[in-house]
Amino acid sequence: MKVKAFKAWRPVADRAEQVASVPYDVVDTAQAAALAAGNPDSFLHVVRAEIDLPAGTDPYSDAVYDQAKANLQRLMDDGVLVREEQASIYLYSQQMGDHLQYGIVATCHIEDYEAGRIKIHEKTRRVKEADRIRYVDTQNANAGPVFLAYRDSAAINTVVEAAKGSEPLYQFTAEDGVAHTVWKFEDPTVLEAAFAAIPATYVADGHHRSASAAKVGAMRRAANPNHTGEEPYNYFLAVLFPESELKILAYNRVVLALPGSKDAFSQALAEKFVVDKNGVATPRKAGEICMYIDGQWSTLTPKAMPEASDPVAALDVSILQNDVLAPILDIEDPRESNDIDFIGGIKGTAELEKWVDEGRAVLAFSMYPTSMDQLFSVADANLLMPPKSTWFEPKLRSGLLVNTLD
Repeated sequence: MKVKAFKAWRPVADRAEQVASVPYDVVDTAQAAALAAGNPDSFLHVVRAEIDLPAGTDPYSDAVYDQAKANLQRLMDDGVLVREEQASIYLYSQQMGDHLQYGIVATCHIEDYEAGRIKIHEKTRRVKEADRIRYVDTQNANAGPVFLAYRDSAAINTVVEAAKGSEPLYQFTAEDGVAHTVWKFEDPTVLEAAFAAIPATYVADGHHRSASAAKVGAMRRAANPNHTGEEPYNYFLAVLFPESELKILAYNRVVLALPGSKDAFSQALAEKFVVDKNGVATPRKAGEICMYIDGQWSTLTPKAMPEASDPVAALDVSILQNDVLAPILDIEDPRESNDIDFIGGIKGTAELEKWVDEGRAVLAFSMYPTSMDQLFSVADANLLMPPKSTWFEPKLRSGLLVNTLD
């Protein structure tokens, strides 16, 4: 892996908590506006710039990208963000309850993405990928990092342990109760060498960000007759975590409409699954799917399991897609369908009940979490999971470290 130190733009010490924001894709416009209210330094003004434009503004309009660029530039001009004089690599820890994880913040080379050494497990949506391309190209920056996983390395662990004892650059607890701490490594070359021995990394979260970074880099490479491969646009911002520290939660589904009657749905479902109306809301093991409809939780167990040798077909999210969503509910492509939505497991099953009980959805499915081993198996086989198969927590904050492409 080509992992490199970079000259970060980062908040001055007393503004880090005010600047750091949730990622752009975990909030809608209204939620982003509420979180940023009264805080002009919130990085949501950069990653969800439509909150500074009139209500109803098309989030994909030129005005939004121009506003995002202006907002980032204002933070730089006002000294809220300052640029490091020396290229560095950083250690970033997050603690949510009793779960603690340490990631390494650096830049990764787009050639590793193009060559498949940065492995993906999901397709991207064209409209979202185009949106991130516009953001990166217009701002000339990676405003949010890609979340990468790597197989545990004793050499990297040793360097990380030493850094934990140094004085942190930032240390704060966000409004959601997650504690964030950032340190700077003294010698980035040690980590650059250590990652050169890592054969591959895996996109845990940020498929659209990684794809857009690679495409912006390719555009600039094509436009530069003197391209060498080491220009800043060849690298994108990432946080790299060892697999043993990562926590995957379920990514649940709500179905907004049925193509036919509830009786017809129930009959078709019973052909493929044993349906136990036991009131259990959360699957107890892989191979179980819990369904909420008409105020009742049931556990669905497939009557026939797919071949375990197929790492994609064996996933619970694939069983749901292949045996329920596509053949019974006519949801062939959940990335494009208007009849399905996705709820991160962090919100719990009560959120699923709320959607159905309030009439926003007809039924909901509570899933068993995909494992890291399953993610690696799918990616190593160059296969793709159904969309929204994994939900990682805690989420990385945006704005603590920003990479510009110059």
